[in-house]
Amino acid sequence: MLKLTPVCPSMDGRAVQRSSFIKLTPGPPHAMEPSHTTPSPALPIAAGENMCEMDVFDVAVDGATLLISLCGLVGNGAVFWLLSCRIRRNPVTVYVLNLAMSDFTFLLFMLTYTLLNLLKDLSCSTLPILVKHLVSLLLLSLFAHNMGMYLLAAISIERCVSAFCSGRIHCHRPQYLSAVVCALLWVLSIAVIAMVTSLCLSHQQEQCRLALIAMYILNFLLFAPSMVISNAILLIKVLCSSRQHQHRRLYIVIFLTVLFFLLFGVPLSVWNFMQHFSSDPLGHHQVVFLLACINSSINPFIYVLVGGGRRHYSLASLQVAFQRVFEELGDDGVGSNNSIMHTLSSGP
Repeated sequence: MLKLTPVCPSMDGRAVQRSSFIKLTPGPPHAMEPSHTTPSPALPIAAGENMCEMDVFDVAVDGATLLISLCGLVGNGAVFWLLSCRIRRNPVTVYVLNLAMSDFTFLLFMLTYTLLNLLKDLSCSTLPILVKHLVSLLLLSLFAHNMGMYLLAAISIERCVSAFCSGRIHCHRPQYLSAVVCALLWVLSIAVIAMVTSLCLSHQQEQCRLALIAMYILNFLLFAPSMVISNAILLIKVLCSSRQHQHRRLYIVIFLTVLFFLLFGVPLSVWNFMQHFSSDPLGHHQVVFLLACINSSINPFIYVLVGGGRRHYSLASLQVAFQRVFEELGDDGVGSNNSIMHTLSSGP
């Protein structure tokens, strides 16, 4: 999944072009090891010059990825704290809480991966243990990325069904349905990535290819279409019906979250698919990772903007913004405004 092309000095003082490529595509055992091209002659490196030439574009993208990941970790951490401690629990907040957990996990893995990748470039080396850690981090980030897709599909389907159901059906909804669905999705995501990891890293070619195909069928033919179709139906329903006005903020949040996932999150899945089944490595993987980090970092800002938080973004105003988006879906249909007024009166 990784292509690096630093220019390092050879033993005789001449620069050599070296590339290493890490890929989970089924292949012989050496396919998972760094592959080194034959050294090619280049201009001599003068004394005092940098011993390892870096790609400025890649370094800039990695720096942006680090910055965005840090912001996303703070934002998703705040979402997790507010929804778990300060906001009244309802079916939607359970999904959003788990989505914040998956985004936080993805950003944590990508932050570590980017730091190790920069260290790898700066040291101009392909240490086997470092390469192994990079592969592990990519697999773990893929697990969290898939989990985010599964959760978005689940919340989209549930809101779509709820928009067409009467209040009586909503009242008979199992109390812990959202928690059970989230738990099952976590188990599914862990099982999928465990299957892919065990088969591909053990160099079982045919089984690895079948596992990858099964994973992409699950992602591209089941969860992604369900997410898109449910949101399209929900959007049409909201635009054509005035009854859904009370939940408009929530539906806008869901629509924007799915839209940004399609724009910034799906490219990672598509790139990963092409990387697995392409004979040639694809360049500029850092851009795809940057887009995925933007997708995992932007959701907290969507919640605040749609909720209409104040400009100074104090803790009380953030809590009010979250309540405006999520607590309007209380089980009894009332009480949200009282909760918001209590927050305003008790806030700084």
